[in-house]
Amino acid sequence: MTKLAVVQMSMTTDRDQNVAKATQMVRQAAAQGAHIVLLPELFENLYFCQAEREKFFALAHPVENHPFLPHFQRLAQELGVVLPISFFEKAGQAYYNSLALVDASGEILGIYRKSHIPDGPGYEEKYYFNPGDTGFKAFSTRFGVIGAGICWDQWFPECARSMALLGAELLLYPTAIGSEPAEAGGLDTKDMWQRAMIGHAVANLCYLAAANRVGTEVVEGYSQTYYGSSFIADYMGNKLAEAGRSEETVLLADLNLEEARAFRASFGFFRDRRPDLYGPLLTLDGKTRPPRS
Repeated sequence: MTKLAVVQMSMTTDRDQNVAKATQMVRQAAAQGAHIVLLPELFENLYFCQAEREKFFALAHPVENHPFLPHFQRLAQELGVVLPISFFEKAGQAYYNSLALVDASGEILGIYRKSHIPDGPGYEEKYYFNPGDTGFKAFSTRFGVIGAGICWDQWFPECARSMALLGAELLLYPTAIGSEPAEAGGLDTKDMWQRAMIGHAVANLCYLAAANRVGTEVVEGYSQTYYGSSFIADYMGNKLAEAGRSEETVLLADLNLEEARAFRASFGFFRDRRPDLYGPLLTLDGKTRPPRS
């Protein structure tokens, strides 16, 4: 059995304070037997993408000599846990919403850069982030093969299926999402947000989890309340653990990856796929075109 922990927390404008809180919650999870601990998206600061301000580009850092990635590498090694760490990456003149997958040895197994970048009231990410260029990944860790998307990625079945095809048996999504602002209709997306991901768990017969932030954050006069509701689902879509909309907490669940592998193989989803018919998925308008000569 593999024990997964999901951290739900609030953030401030003080990076050191946020890193210290995240560290404390990782330690709490490890003390309860967790092997993998998922933190929310961009937990180092407030969700600055509510507003378009050039000053926030200063929050980005390269992977080399990063201000807190080495800290979490040491923490992972000390506790023997796997840590997918979300961060704002600067790479040359490019900026990415990225994730470093830190294995239980403390080694960074690789970097995933967010593929789907949202753009709308309260979520002005296209101002800050280049579209990810890493492609989807599945990381072979000490405690299983992990696929990690980031927030908006979680709405796209192509992302989840790609990670599963690469061998992922656990799909993880660090997240920053709240109710939509008034100019976007004030929609509360919590239920459809969970349903979309539970569908990925069922369609790919994989365990899945999302870690969200909580609290109301005010950025440059814009206000957004994040609805928490972090959860862990099994490979049949059953919720194994779920947080409320406002509390800071650590969720825990035991995952039987071996049992899931056997069920996935026997159920036939991956046997009966027809990639030869999926050409429209490789287009924007659904019209398959002949290959160029």
